[in-house]
Amino acid sequence: MYVVVTLSCSVYTCHGSCNQLDRDSLSLFNQSISSPFHLNWSLSVDCCSWEGVGCDESDKVTSLLLPSKGLVGSISPSIANLSRLSQLNLSQNWLTGPIPDGFFMGFNRLVIIDLSHNRLTGKFSDSDKLPSTVTRVDLSGNRFDGTIQSSFLQPALNLQRFDVSNNSFSGSIPSSVCRFSPSIQHLDFSNNDFVGPISQGFGQCSNLQILRAGFNNLSGVIPSDIYMVSALQELYLPANKLSGVIDGSIVNLINLTTLALYGNELTGKISQDIGRLSNLEHLLLHINKLNGTLPQSLTNCTRLTTLNLRVNLLEGELSAFDFSKFIQLRSIDLGNNFFSGRLPASLFLCKNLTAIRLATNSLNGEVLPDIMALQSLSFLSLSNNTLNNFTSAIRILTGCKNLTTLILSKNFYNEPLPGDENLIRADEFQNLQVLGLGGCGFTGQIPMWLSRLNKLEVLDLSLNNITGSVPGWFGNLPNLFYLDLSQNLLSGYFTMELIKLRRLATQQTSDQVDQINKDGERSSSLKSTLMSSEFYKQED
Repeated sequence: MYVVVTLSCSVYTCHGSCNQLDRDSLSLFNQSISSPFHLNWSLSVDCCSWEGVGCDESDKVTSLLLPSKGLVGSISPSIANLSRLSQLNLSQNWLTGPIPDGFFMGFNRLVIIDLSHNRLTGKFSDSDKLPSTVTRVDLSGNRFDGTIQSSFLQPALNLQRFDVSNNSFSGSIPSSVCRFSPSIQHLDFSNNDFVGPISQGFGQCSNLQILRAGFNNLSGVIPSDIYMVSALQELYLPANKLSGVIDGSIVNLINLTTLALYGNELTGKISQDIGRLSNLEHLLLHINKLNGTLPQSLTNCTRLTTLNLRVNLLEGELSAFDFSKFIQLRSIDLGNNFFSGRLPASLFLCKNLTAIRLATNSLNGEVLPDIMALQSLSFLSLSNNTLNNFTSAIRILTGCKNLTTLILSKNFYNEPLPGDENLIRADEFQNLQVLGLGGCGFTGQIPMWLSRLNKLEVLDLSLNNITGSVPGWFGNLPNLFYLDLSQNLLSGYFTMELIKLRRLATQQTSDQVDQINKDGERSSSLKSTLMSSEFYKQED
C-alpha cells in the first residue's frame, strides 16, 4: 500500500499546502484585479488548487495561467515574488496601467511571458532586463511606448520568440537582439512607430524563421545581412519607407514562404533568379516603384498561392508569360502597371484561382472562353483597359458560376448595351453582388437582363451615354444599396417602385431628381437618390 501511494504522488504531484509567501503574493495580485468570471481563489483552499495556478512538488507556484478571464485592473508587483514562476500568461484580458518597475528582473526561472492583448501602457525602465531563462516574450496588442533598449534584451540568452507588435514603441528596431540571443526564431516589431534605417545585425540570427516589422516608419535600404539568414521563412516589412533595390542575394533565402515588402519605395527589377525561391507561397510587392518585366524564372515558384504586384511600373506582354505552372495560385493582382497585349490564356489554367485583378493596364482584345474553367473565381476586375465585345464577354462570364464581384468599367468604348432580355438566363450570375460597368461610353437603354441579378448590391452604370428612363424593376432588387447612374443621358421620372429599395444608401448629390412619378410630386418616402462617388477609385 505504501509503495502504491508513493508512486501515485510522483505521477500526480501531491501537494500539502502552498508556500505562504507565494500565497500572499497571489492574494495581493487578486486584490488588484476583478473578473466577471469570479476566479475560484478562496482563502480556505490551498492556493495550488486555485484556478490558473500550478505548483511543483515543493508547493511553490510555477505557473500563473489566466488568459481570456476578463481580468480588469493592474499587474501587481507582488507577482515578481513568485520565485519559481516559469510561466506567466495573462493575455486577452483588460489589464491597464504600466508594468511595475524592475518587474522582469524579479524572475530568475521565468520561461514564458505572455501579456498580449491587454491595455497595458508605459515605458520599460532603463534598469529593467529580461531574465536569462526566458524563451518566449509576447507583449503584443497593448499600448506600450518608448524605446526598447539593447540592455533590456541583453540577458535573454535563450530567447526564441519576441513579439511586441501592435504597440506604440518608437526609436530604432533593436537588431542587437541577434547578438544576445542567437537562438531567436521569431521576431515581430510590426505596427509600431519605429523609425530610421534597419541596422545590420539580423544576419547573426542564424535560426531566425520569422521577421516582421511592417507598418512602421522605417527608411533606408533593406540591410544586406538579412539575406544571409537562410532559415528565414517569412520576411514581412510592408508599409514603411524603405527604398533602394531588392538585392539579388534575396534568392539565398531558399526557405522563404512569404515575402511581403509592399507599400514602400523600392525600385529596380525583380530578380531574374527569383525562381530559386521555390518554397514561396506569398509574393507581395505591390505599391512600390519596381520596373521591368515578369522574370520567367518566377514560374519555378509553383507553390505560389498569392501574387500581388499591383501599382508598380512593370511592363511587357502578359500573354507571353506562362502562368500555367502556378497550379496552387488563388489570388493574382497585377493591376495599375503597364502590361500590354491580350489576356493571358495560360492564366485560366490556374484552376484554383478565386480572385483576379488586371485593372488599369494596356490590355486589349476579348475576354476568352477559357476563363469559364475557373469555377472557383469570385472576384474579377479587368477595368480600365481597352477590351472589346461586351456582349461576348458577358455571355462567357456567366459560365463563372461563383462570381460575386465583376468590374469591367472603362472598357468596350462606345459599344451598345445589349438589349437581348435573354442575354442572362435566370440561373446565371446568381451570386453576383457587385457589377461595375461605368465609364464605358455605352449607348442604348438600361437592359432588362440586369433585373435577373437578384443578389446585386452594387451597380455602377455611370459615365456612359445611356438613354431612356430609369426602369421601375430596380425596386425588385432587394439587396441593392449602391446605384450610380450619374453622367448619362437619362430622362423621365423615377417611378414609385424605387421606394422598395429600402437598403439604398443615402447621399445628396447635384444629380438629385426633382420629380417622382405619381401625380408629379416628390415622395418623402424616397430618401435615396442617385449617387456619384469614387467607389471604383482604386481601379484607376
